[in-house]
Amino acid sequence: MTGATSQIGHFLLPMLDGHTLANDPRNGERTPVLALSRRRPGVARGHVCWLQGALPAAPAIESPLRAAVSFGPIDAFAAWLDTAPLGPSPRVVATSSMSAESKRESIVASERAISQRLRDGEQRLIDVCNRRGIAWTILRPTLIYGVGLDRSLTPIARRAMRTRLFAYPDAPGLRQPVHAQDVAQAALRALERDAAVGVTFPLGGGERITAGEMFRRVRASLPVAALPIPLPVAPLKPLSQLHGALRGPVSRLTADLVADNTELRQRLDVHPRPFRPTASAWGLDTP
Repeated sequence: MTGATSQIGHFLLPMLDGHTLANDPRNGERTPVLALSRRRPGVARGHVCWLQGALPAAPAIESPLRAAVSFGPIDAFAAWLDTAPLGPSPRVVATSSMSAESKRESIVASERAISQRLRDGEQRLIDVCNRRGIAWTILRPTLIYGVGLDRSLTPIARRAMRTRLFAYPDAPGLRQPVHAQDVAQAALRALERDAAVGVTFPLGGGERITAGEMFRRVRASLPVAALPIPLPVAPLKPLSQLHGALRGPVSRLTADLVADNTELRQRLDVHPRPFRPTASAWGLDTP
């Protein structure tokens, strides 16, 4: 597993520890897990062995892999997979992002480049898998949250904890945040189910709410009171021109950034939870 210390890896590692993959022929023995991270490796426990490194240049792996799961950059994963040691009937699951589509026509060139890089990485992964006979699945999550490791909602929550102020855009565009544990569940199901092979799954949370309502629920989850300061969208647009980093996000406040979970439910039987965050979703302790 790459990106093992990510928010999705945080949930998938315990699921895999002690789990037996369907394509593991060793008479029901638990499948060992190699967890790769850029950070200092964690302490080995159960059937999990930690490796430190970054793709595409990863530490040498002696035994053939029966499956590979990636929660890091998909292009680097595809480059590594091109020569990775694989066992018979290997399975691959990789996360991309719904940004591959939502930022395709962004007004900001750097965001369009991100979208293109994601789509190019997806295609390279598919090409490598098809050439090597690897059964592949790609997951495209929406905004992920869950353990305070995201760079979208957690910084907002923590800033409100410091300032006791909660300024947010009261925008009508729909959002569909997905919990990292639900993404991890989808990855595990994709490893096991033939119905997942060769499919790119959009993956959103269990409900669609306006961006304004999403932020209000974040504020409601805080363990302290924070003064709400709703900001109308109209004046934010000219203000965003003064701060380049805001141009893209502000331009999408009225757009619907959602995913169709139909195939996710039908093929993987995964039903993501609605957006009901608690303080722990932002890595905050309750008093």
